[in-house]
Amino acid sequence: MAELVYALVLGTSTRKGLKVRVLSRALNFKSERRNWLASIRRDVSSSRSGYTRPALAGYSQGFEGSSPFPGTMKKITVEKNNSEQRIDKFLVKEFFSYTRGEIIRQIKNGNVLANGKKTKPSYILKENDELEINLEETSSELLPNKKIKLEIIFQDENIVVVNKPAGLQVHPDFHEKKNTLVNALINKFPEIKNVGENMMRPGIVHRLDKDTSGVIIIARNQKTFVELKNKFKNREVEKKYWAIVYRASESGRLGESGILSGVIEAPIARSSKYRKQVIAGKKTKTKVREAVTKYRVLKEWNIFSLLEVTPKTGRMHQIRVHLTSIGHPIVGDKLYKNKTNRTNRTNIIENRAVRQMLHAKSIRFNLFGEDFSFEAQIPEDFNQFLTSSR
Repeated sequence: MAELVYALVLGTSTRKGLKVRVLSRALNFKSERRNWLASIRRDVSSSRSGYTRPALAGYSQGFEGSSPFPGTMKKITVEKNNSEQRIDKFLVKEFFSYTRGEIIRQIKNGNVLANGKKTKPSYILKENDELEINLEETSSELLPNKKIKLEIIFQDENIVVVNKPAGLQVHPDFHEKKNTLVNALINKFPEIKNVGENMMRPGIVHRLDKDTSGVIIIARNQKTFVELKNKFKNREVEKKYWAIVYRASESGRLGESGILSGVIEAPIARSSKYRKQVIAGKKTKTKVREAVTKYRVLKEWNIFSLLEVTPKTGRMHQIRVHLTSIGHPIVGDKLYKNKTNRTNRTNIIENRAVRQMLHAKSIRFNLFGEDFSFEAQIPEDFNQFLTSSR
């Protein structure tokens, strides 16, 4: 028989004092549960943002913000300090192992109710709103995967540098639990499991899209993680990509009139459907972020161009969105493809690209007073496309 439990969820400063009601299944661990709740109550008066709640015996502590009881429904009464924000953003803070995209899908699937009714991801929370959350379960346990082979460019006591193949996701999410770069890393470097801010993304200081290949850095200890995160935040890391793009477009051809380089300065925001990024305009309702991308033409053919691209900011899908915005989308990019000026020949050649032709070629940075520079070898599919397109 179900039992209603009242508790205070403590943890990060954004959730201090949040009232939560946990409706759990019948459990046999009554004494452990009673002790767990009592220990929380004892610490309420002296709680701090760094507080770590004790785990319930017999249960995995799970991801931050979760109930310790498996298969539970969570009910939240929104307090004033958590009002006036989007429900999806709020829930991302509550359910740590879910990405915002996953939370949005859960809301759209009706697994989140506001005051007993289905709601939208954009719903703005009000004080005393009653939320009922019954998310589909996601595992908080990272599973090592020894079957994934890593191409390690460099490793020392602080970092691992890998040439990530296209098609390999960086970290686990709601859909993929074990076939990611992180799963392979914790198999070979188990100490990474405890590094970082998110238990599902240990050691990850920057990311590459699943179908983008190339160089990626992973931190092996917390000190290095913090240092590298600050380097990326302060734009002290130089990244260069190679991209194969459509040469012909309405705006002319790259390289015409001797113009072989350029800078794209266009702010980026989430699209209303969330899956894509778009160039922000006056009517954009989602958060707008500054984005700057430099590019240089390396080679040109009748249909395609090979570019060296240097993003000065690190927005999601930035290179793909920016190049599409100037009429030169990346070949094979199904999400941001541009149908303008397509020909039968173009389509036939592009069919040889099974993914977006984008490769993280090199990265440079200084870490603890030492300069590092790494390059990732061009993958075979990228080279084959270049050869077949001439």
